[in-house]
Amino acid sequence: MENDKEKNTAEFYERLKVELDNSNTWPAEYLYKFIVPSVADNVERVEKAFDRMGAVIKTTKSKTGKFTSVSVDVTMNSADEVIDKYKEVSTIEGIVSL
Repeated sequence: MENDKEKNTAEFYERLKVELDNSNTWPAEYLYKFIVPSVADNVERVEKAFDRMGAVIKTTKSKTGKFTSVSVDVTMNSADEVIDKYKEVSTIEGIVSL
């Protein structure tokens, strides 16, 4: 049996899929925004997730340098593909999706 966090996550992705399908005609340009702690290879891991997809990636460090915001502008083929990328990068410790 799944716990509350898994249930909430699953419901979040289901709602996101509906919203994405209602507001896009696929393939569509999608803008991901993440904030990651500026440690280890966090930024590199986000960039690697979008490797060979023709993504335009912009990074900006916070004033203190502790965090880096990463914007990824990329053409995606479906809502499921958008969600799969969110799930892929969710394994990066401390990442926040905006």
